[in-house]
Amino acid sequence: MRMRMKYVLVALALASGGAQAIGVEDIVARNLQARGGAEKLQAIKTLKLSGKVVFGGQFELGFTSYRKAPGSSRTEASLQGLTMVQAWDGHEAWQISPFQGRKDPEKMSADDARALADDAPIGGPLLDWQARGSKIDYLGTEDVDGTEAHKLKVTLQNGDVEYVYLDPDHWLEIRKVSQRKVRGTQVETVEDYGDYEEVAGVYFPFSVAIENKGDGGNQQMTIDKGEANVALEDAMFAFPAQGKGDAK
Repeated sequence: MRMRMKYVLVALALASGGAQAIGVEDIVARNLQARGGAEKLQAIKTLKLSGKVVFGGQFELGFTSYRKAPGSSRTEASLQGLTMVQAWDGHEAWQISPFQGRKDPEKMSADDARALADDAPIGGPLLDWQARGSKIDYLGTEDVDGTEAHKLKVTLQNGDVEYVYLDPDHWLEIRKVSQRKVRGTQVETVEDYGDYEEVAGVYFPFSVAIENKGDGGNQQMTIDKGEANVALEDAMFAFPAQGKGDAK
């Protein structure tokens, strides 16, 4: 019995050493390779995604998302001739909210803009993370709907935190939990990813379920088409020159 216990302890030690041998850079490298490789990701300078989004399981809108490196984004969602717009030009954010009765563009507060700024990079939070001033810690594995996913804590340069969960077999993101302060209150958003499709040699999730903790809001995004390196003018991300909105 003592001999058998000795072998068990040795096996556990080896298993523990193997787990510790998986470092942050190795995990990130596996993820980027699974997506198509860092070079192909970096070669995508603009990205256009179009599809539909369902809010609260009831209202379905057509949407188009535009992103331009290094960090600009614009999303449009339309229903019955009305189009909602949210945009980030790398410095400030603005929006048009016709469903709330506001048809003129208005600048968003710095707190409200944080989510747009955090999500703007085309390659996601892991590509070029060191160059962007982020910090990543490996927190081991955690159950995500029955999958023991690798868990990374990504602390962005602005202080926001994102927990990225990677599938242990395919090394693709299956969940991201974002935490940021908005007007003194911590806001948490959970995004579940699936149905990865290839765009210009890079895999992007074409199904995204989003839940905003606290207010109970949720939405389901389904992407029908993705296009890379389409022509996008900087002006489409900037606050309209004739806009009447003021910062809130």
